[in-house]
Amino acid sequence: MKKIDCVDMLASEKELYAKGYKFICGCDEAGRGPLVGPVVAGAVIFPMNYELDGLTDSKQLSEKKREYYFQKITEDALAYGIGIVDAKMIDEINIYNASRLAMLKAMENLQIKPDYVLTDAMPINDYVVPVKSIIHGDALSLSIAGASVLAKVTRDHIMLELDQKYPEYEFKKHKGYPTKRHLELLKLYGPTKDYRFTYKPVRDLIDKGGRSEIANK
Repeated sequence: MKKIDCVDMLASEKELYAKGYKFICGCDEAGRGPLVGPVVAGAVIFPMNYELDGLTDSKQLSEKKREYYFQKITEDALAYGIGIVDAKMIDEINIYNASRLAMLKAMENLQIKPDYVLTDAMPINDYVVPVKSIIHGDALSLSIAGASVLAKVTRDHIMLELDQKYPEYEFKKHKGYPTKRHLELLKLYGPTKDYRFTYKPVRDLIDKGGRSEIANK
């Protein structure tokens, strides 16, 4: 996505502050596209008019920058929460519903109840407080950007743990996304139990009899 310049990352928050809202929660997820591992959501409530220079969509940040902002966000936030939905549940309810569920879990884990929620392109109807879905919200709202960093870093850490468990899959390099190398390794070793079996590359491999014994570990 092309970087959006000269954006007031607090525009949405300021508009809500002016209407009397105090605890504005940003919420975003990471991990819709990978073939393996969970989808993870982050939720964060910053102090009113909080600023953090350079914070934007986690996909536009280097790994080093994401780790830095993750530390700052968890230190400075009034409240933050993480929601995790595993591959098995993704297969059961589909990735869209799993992403929504992860967001709800993240918000449930907030230490403070929000009075308004901003999400990145995820409508959440009938929630206990008002919710506004913003297209490309992680590049337009500081709160959503903060949530995107929480989600991305948490998921990457989970994939590093899987990499230690199954080093032959090289999860550290591709984080579960369907790169050419990952697909080669998937065909070679077969899917583990952490894979999303409803995703086409995995499903096609199983249909051809490529499921490995490691999937039962």
